[in-house]
Amino acid sequence: MHGVYVPSSRLVNLELFRQINKMALKKNGFIPSSAPEELKKVLVAVASVWGDTIEDMEEFHVFPLKGAMTNEVFQINWPTNHGDLHQKVLVRVYGKGVEVFFNRDDEIRTFECMSELGQGPRLLGRFSDGRIEEFIHARTLSAADLRVPEISSLIGAKLREFNNLDMPGPKNVLLWERLRTWLSQAKRFCSPSTAKEFGLDGLEEEISILEKELTQGYQEIGFCHNDLQYGNIMMDEETRVITLIDYEYASYNPVAYDLANHFCEMAANYHSETPHILDYSIYPDLEERRRFISAYLVSSGNEYSDAKVEQLLSDAEKYTLANHLFWGLWGIISGHLNKIDFNYLEYARQRFQQYWLTKPLHLSS
Repeated sequence: MHGVYVPSSRLVNLELFRQINKMALKKNGFIPSSAPEELKKVLVAVASVWGDTIEDMEEFHVFPLKGAMTNEVFQINWPTNHGDLHQKVLVRVYGKGVEVFFNRDDEIRTFECMSELGQGPRLLGRFSDGRIEEFIHARTLSAADLRVPEISSLIGAKLREFNNLDMPGPKNVLLWERLRTWLSQAKRFCSPSTAKEFGLDGLEEEISILEKELTQGYQEIGFCHNDLQYGNIMMDEETRVITLIDYEYASYNPVAYDLANHFCEMAANYHSETPHILDYSIYPDLEERRRFISAYLVSSGNEYSDAKVEQLLSDAEKYTLANHLFWGLWGIISGHLNKIDFNYLEYARQRFQQYWLTKPLHLSS
């Protein structure tokens, strides 16, 4: 793992950060003198762990990072006591209302476990509204990177490694329970007209149909990322090592669902002028998907057959239906909770449209 690391036994106590004024971090530049004392103390404490003495708050440089749709993420730099070098950390401020989507305590435990396994950025500290993470010295992938065969194969191999992780806790499929919970929440937030527009009253039946049709005894269940969009994938340019980040939605699910999610994300570009618009004309073609699944299977070192590739390819296409409902419901709920500049409802509308458009292609009944 690249970058800096504070051993878990030396985690900074960041409860002082609990009343952070996020407006203090909105602009590129310095931590202003008007920032809360709690914020200043925490940043100084984190720096001191690495032997850096901060005399002036203007030594901290703040850079908001774009592309997050649930949290607000910032890079904070400061000069070290070792010449011209600069230290970096990533500060993640949790979005409001995210407890609707997942249990934050479970997510923190997952992050800590992943950190200990060396599978992602290390946890440097926690506070009530977020956490401080290791800053990984690798670049976040772009939408275009997912179409590069070499990079795509590296992602496939890394996803296989991720799916094979033996994580603590129950190993039951969470997908169907989560869909039903989110449907209930979406109905609670929506007006009757919006609920009718999105056809929410009929989705309980749709979820049941999918669960019955897609659940097969032969399918492999693994620890799934469930949100493998390009912004959650980083690559070291020198070593070509892939790191998966952001495990908020991670859980045990059929691995075919994780593949389906990644394929669906290839229709998105969250850094365009219209980040909510999905372009399904660039959904990966059959050869791209087959190549990705082949790289996924061969990476485990086990023998695999063409029949195995074709079966997983077929299963993944069917699970795109569940994926459309998953993120469609997410979009409806987020549109009522999140203030990030993103057209969540239009995003949801597209996911539901794609569900109804492709359902006849993937289900026999």
